Amino acid sequence: MEWKRLDRITLDPAIMGGKPCIRGMRVTVDMIVGMIASGHDRPEILALYPYLEPEDIAQTPSHAAWRSAEVETAIGNRDNTAAID
Repeated sequence: MEWKRLDRITLDPAIMGGKPCIRGMRVTVDMIVGMIASGHDRPEILALYPYLEPEDIAQTPSHAAWRSAEVETAIGNRDNTAAID
């Protein structure tokens, strides 16, 4: 599978605390993905946020999928096991 370039998703520490946003606006990827997950369709989201474009919304699930594929590595103690309090 070929990954599409996500050119509408921006990260800027000065906007929304550096969360992934759409084209530098104060609209986070999480917000749009949450709306999709809650059953809102693309025309409804565009009606609620008329400054968004269809491709903005189309790229948000791709970004979420890319982020979920990242691997986190636990930092353990000397015997290479994670410390649990």
